[in-house]
Amino acid sequence: MAEPIKIHDLKPPAGSNKRKKRVGRGISGKGGKTAGRGTKGQKARSKVPASFEGGQMPLHMRIPKLKGFNNPFRVEYQGINLDVIEATELTEVSPAILHARGLAHKGALIKVLGRGELSRAVTVEAHAFSKSAEAAITAAGGTVEILSKPWGDRRPPVKGNQFANR
Repeated sequence: MAEPIKIHDLKPPAGSNKRKKRVGRGISGKGGKTAGRGTKGQKARSKVPASFEGGQMPLHMRIPKLKGFNNPFRVEYQGINLDVIEATELTEVSPAILHARGLAHKGALIKVLGRGELSRAVTVEAHAFSKSAEAAITAAGGTVEILSKPWGDRRPPVKGNQFANR
């Protein structure tokens, strides 16, 4: 029976591991004196990172850090479809009633959307309506009431044409 191989007996095959070329060890042989760096100049003297661009603003600093932008004037609505209003079987619908029934978040701006159909007259109060939802509610004999937004108009004040008198 053969003896088991031990970890201290393992070695790579002959010729697979090649020794690193040692440069800069005197003037005899290859790699002496300038050690393969040529003569003079920045690269001959010390280490220069591969990303160094000669003092120019490096690429990794030129590229923007964050992508996209957030519109400060974006108005985010919570959509409520007509089929949800139909399922509530109420004659009056408002954001407070929708919140009480667990259909909307507290303080959310409600937009009524046109998916589904209404079979009865309903008074709907919301911050916005799609055209199809508004048409369906009025066609069923209901009324639409647009609520004002809690903060008013967030757009910046209109300035005159800044390029007019140039």
